[in-house]
Amino acid sequence: MKIYLEGPVSVVPKAEVRITGSKSESNRLLLLQALFPQLEIRNLSNADDVQVMSKGLKAHSGTVDIHHAGTAMRFLTAFFATQEGREATLTGSSRMKERPIKVLVDALNELGADISYLGNTGYPPLRIKGRKLDKHKVSLPANISSQYISALLLVAPGIPDGLELELLGEITSVPYIRMTLSLLESLGIETEFTGNRIRVKPKESIDPVTLRVESDWSSASYYYSIVALCPAGTQVKLSSYRRDSLQGDSILAEVYRNFGVKSRFEEPFLHLEKVPLSENDIPSSPEKILELDLADAPDIAQTLAVTCFGLGMGCRLSGLHTLKIKETDRLEALRAELTKLGASIRVSDKHLELDPGGKIIKDVSISTYNDHRMAMAFAPLALRTGLYIEDAGVVSKSYPDFWEDLGKLNFRIRTEGQ
Repeated sequence: MKIYLEGPVSVVPKAEVRITGSKSESNRLLLLQALFPQLEIRNLSNADDVQVMSKGLKAHSGTVDIHHAGTAMRFLTAFFATQEGREATLTGSSRMKERPIKVLVDALNELGADISYLGNTGYPPLRIKGRKLDKHKVSLPANISSQYISALLLVAPGIPDGLELELLGEITSVPYIRMTLSLLESLGIETEFTGNRIRVKPKESIDPVTLRVESDWSSASYYYSIVALCPAGTQVKLSSYRRDSLQGDSILAEVYRNFGVKSRFEEPFLHLEKVPLSENDIPSSPEKILELDLADAPDIAQTLAVTCFGLGMGCRLSGLHTLKIKETDRLEALRAELTKLGASIRVSDKHLELDPGGKIIKDVSISTYNDHRMAMAFAPLALRTGLYIEDAGVVSKSYPDFWEDLGKLNFRIRTEGQ
């Protein structure tokens, strides 16, 4: 489905949006629920990735196709490896078969798992024969995707002696690791994270507990971008969010102060308001450059780059090495699509540099590369000009109601074809 976002538009001065539960929290809790049925989950995400994860966890054997769901691939690999007596083939889309998983497979096999490759070594599809893991110590490079680390931590309580994980080098995405540990602790599972060493104690059962999933901060990023591109006085009310969020992308509240977006918590609501800019704020002086290290929150890079472009300002974003192996090579995708819109942009394997200035070209067609975040990150530019979004339905991966919710803000959306 291709859509046209008519622009420029003006959003309603005050709007309210209810956002689905966090995909990251939901998938972690679903795996824990499969291990500990005493866990009840509320406000579960309705994203495609979460539905794929839920279905995969219920499969006893046979082929499990996770399509584009990277989190499900990592988490289910660890889950099936620890399920004694179950055997499964784990596969996915053509892009998924290009996304590396060797680091996780090596670690699990070192712990005693039985995982083999059915295609190219180091990549899905995988044949997994579940068994009781008989070792409890393993090491991993610290600069890999936190999903590899979280996958091991989530199954750790079921390993007879627990898990002792050593991370080698500088750690990437610490907030996501802490999210996983916090969820384990909420079930009464003992953990310890000291320096580059993580320990998780074994646990056979838990007391009954109900946990509510916080709404997704990555999804909130698009509303931060919208408010940043709007006049002072614009307000958007989002739910449900916590000031003490476990999600790494909650740094949005601090980052978007650079654009004059004020965040106020009135739990469970998060109020965003565009306030008048002072001469010290970056957008008030377009020649200034926003410099950020996003190693702990790489998923907001696309949103930030588009916000800066929409405001005519520049940015230098670093810590983006994990974006090369996402649904697409997100850095190259950003370079290609922003260039089509008139931007001057350069990327490397872990950096993005956008020059200030540049006129936005009207009615450009944005390719989405099977990547939900490409579709949603570019949508706020309709506040400046009209643009097309190809394969707009890809948003269902994390935020199925996105286009409907934009309509509540007065975005004008026209379907161009299937």
